[in-house]
Amino acid sequence: MPERPAPATLQTDVAQRELHIATDDGVTLAGEQSGEGPPIVLTHGLTATRRYLVMGSSALQRSGFRVIAYDARGHGQSTPASGAGAYGYERLAADLLTVLDATGAQRALLAGGSMGAHTAVRFALEHPDRVAALAIITPAFDPTLADGGMDLPGWDALARGLREDGVEGFVGAYHLELVPASLRPTIETVLRQRLALHAYPNAVADALEEVPRSRPFDTLEQLATIAVPTVVVASRDEADPAHPLAIGQLYARTIPGAQLRVEDEGPPTRSPLAWQGAQLSRIIAELAARAGHAPGTDNT
Repeated sequence: MPERPAPATLQTDVAQRELHIATDDGVTLAGEQSGEGPPIVLTHGLTATRRYLVMGSSALQRSGFRVIAYDARGHGQSTPASGAGAYGYERLAADLLTVLDATGAQRALLAGGSMGAHTAVRFALEHPDRVAALAIITPAFDPTLADGGMDLPGWDALARGLREDGVEGFVGAYHLELVPASLRPTIETVLRQRLALHAYPNAVADALEEVPRSRPFDTLEQLATIAVPTVVVASRDEADPAHPLAIGQLYARTIPGAQLRVEDEGPPTRSPLAWQGAQLSRIIAELAARAGHAPGTDNT
């Protein structure tokens, strides 16, 4: 299932510079960068947009970082891909490289949620010299399983609902009954807000069918080769069953020196840690400091 949403509290008092970046296969990636200092690149989850990682918080910019965020291909204001295989992780990681090159970010901290987390891991395995640190937020891919642990019929139902009946069809296929009743109204509201931001909903449906069938990497042994400072932010299953806590724990155990962050146990009456933009920004800033990728250091 898709990355669970959280309310976006947009703050517009930090100057933003729009990005329109062409890929080698004809997609235009829409994004923005704001702030000055060591670069942090944000990569969002499937069906989300660039607004939905730190939820519009400007805490990182105010702490002295240059924050680069973009809509994945076919999402938000980024244009659709063409042809089969155009939404898999090979292409998503290539897009991330294009964004780093276009913005002059030679070495960046990568922070990604769900699909964006898997994209960041794929990129770090392919281009370790371009990565200063990794914030892996709510991973869902399990490399030990043939299907990666993905609920393919569920993803296909979401794609079908979106194609046939737009936002209503998607929400109807989302299985809100699987999350605590206290969180359902918030999740439904934000789902509707989030889906309304997509200029090309059929492209999102294409991605819904393709991304879960793509493997960002193949084995746990590959995760064990990641050598940069890493934090894994996971959620408890009661609030976010689509991103099992066990998978976050698996990543944190496998990546050398990785830290695991998760909300305290208790009734799921509050949004998980991974949905709290200000708290997530603080975790990312702490990771940057641990990696020597903080303001005042020689990073571009």
